Amino acid sequence: MKKNTIYFLVLIIFSNISLSQNLNNKKILVVWGGWEGHKPELFASHVEKWLISQNADYKIVNGLDAYDNYDELIKYDLIIQSVTLSQISEKQINNLIKAIRSGVGIAGAHGGLADSFRNNTNYQFMIGGQFVAHPGGKVKFKVKMLEDELTDGLNDFEIFTEQYYLHYDPNVKIIANTKFNGETYSWIKDVVIPISWKKMYGKGKVFYVSIGHDPDEFMIHKDGWELLTRGFLWAIR
Repeated sequence: MKKNTIYFLVLIIFSNISLSQNLNNKKILVVWGGWEGHKPELFASHVEKWLISQNADYKIVNGLDAYDNYDELIKYDLIIQSVTLSQISEKQINNLIKAIRSGVGIAGAHGGLADSFRNNTNYQFMIGGQFVAHPGGKVKFKVKMLEDELTDGLNDFEIFTEQYYLHYDPNVKIIANTKFNGETYSWIKDVVIPISWKKMYGKGKVFYVSIGHDPDEFMIHKDGWELLTRGFLWAIR
């Protein structure tokens, strides 16, 4: 076997190890709330089962009181948020932003991360994008995986859910995308929009995936769930 082939196989092995590590000695905060239509409690329940399987030290909080105390927030290695819409106080958003800039990771799905606190542009700057429309409501569309360590071995798949149209930061690293067919709005035919991205915000990592209008979608589409959980592992401090 050639040396360069051996080297490539070693890289794959180490990449898979890093993505399959458990979360021993890692502190995870799961925050859920906001609009009930996105079933945030169910999302938190699915995440909790995964955290238990990963031996994580975790806390689940309903509401934004978890962001009240910066000294407590900075102790976490990752925040998983599912809060659609809602209002966040100046103190809470300042604590959250400061914690992420200092190295705490943040991750989430659908409106629970990219449609939170619509009036707060500082939050949107941190996350890297904002939901603006889902043409046609629930529609069938394709999720296309792009080349990245987080998508290695994952397959493209079709899903019936809300196809998010997003305004997004050109600084994000897009790792999965989708194309609009123009049936609802002809002027967006063939427009390509991110499904998932990762980015840095100061020292903190941000991970997002736009599917998950109903959290059970992740239980049906295993490649989507695998992408989400890989994103959790990537974003952790």
